[in-house]
Amino acid sequence: MAELQLKSHRFRAEREADWRRLERLLAKAEGGGPARLARDELLEMPLLYRQALSSLSVARAISLDRSLVDYLESLCARAYFLIYGARTRPLERVARFFRRDWPQAAKGLWRETLIAVGLTALGTLVAYVLTARDPDWFYAFVPRGVAEGRDPTASAAFLRATLYAQPNEQQGLHLLATFLFTHNSQVALFGFALGFAFGVPTAALMLVNGGMLGAFLAVFAARGLGPQAFGWLMIHGTTELFAICLAGAAGFSIGRAVAFPGERSRVDAAQVAGRRAATVMAGVVVMLFVAGLLEGFARQLVQADAARYAIAAGMLALWLAYLYAPRRTP
Repeated sequence: MAELQLKSHRFRAEREADWRRLERLLAKAEGGGPARLARDELLEMPLLYRQALSSLSVARAISLDRSLVDYLESLCARAYFLIYGARTRPLERVARFFRRDWPQAAKGLWRETLIAVGLTALGTLVAYVLTARDPDWFYAFVPRGVAEGRDPTASAAFLRATLYAQPNEQQGLHLLATFLFTHNSQVALFGFALGFAFGVPTAALMLVNGGMLGAFLAVFAARGLGPQAFGWLMIHGTTELFAICLAGAAGFSIGRAVAFPGERSRVDAAQVAGRRAATVMAGVVVMLFVAGLLEGFARQLVQADAARYAIAAGMLALWLAYLYAPRRTP
């Protein structure tokens, strides 16, 4: 026992100065972040960390006293998380999401996004043509409760009034924005969640969502209000439809991973795809919130058709530039 204590004392005496040095640097960095460390201190810390790991390995191998082993384990754990761990504040994580994570994830799903956009456009075109030829097709694409009188039986005066009506109370605008935000979120979440079934339900949802748009446009176009209705819808639609297509793309990516996992198992492939898809979905929620504000407020407050088209085009250009413009990788 005396020999073991002597061995432990010598072991500690030879190396303790380096341990204490590492402990002081850790305390300094933990108190105010790595930015408080000088350049030489930053370069010194990994070396001290490796020395502490070596000391811990030796201490365990020769069965030194338990208190010394516990001290070295704690010291090495602190150093590991400071050197290799992701030590970011909540605001820094949010900033990194908007600056890098979301755009990178969206770029990675550009093929799936084009598919979702194509299916939505196809549904819009088919519903428009069918409803224009036979107005009864309208009810196959749009439930009666959703139409709220904007159906083939409505007069041109009534439809025009819905495009340019001034809301009497601000509270009504708030309620409308809340309802539409909830509805749009549900559509997007279903498009994402149903992707695991090889993307087939997601594709159907994209077609149905486009069909509702095409049927509405056909009704207004039949009364000579097609361009006005399109501007009224697109003031928020460029953001809303883009968000739903991104959600569909996230669902397609999971469905593709399940159907074609490659060398991974289906579960592992779905997990990898799911992480990127989840990042895109977090951005989709932001876009739907913006769309809800535009739909509940700007669409009623902005009455000029030219201004509506300008807002629609501006929002689309903004999202495309933000998500797909080349940027330096930090």
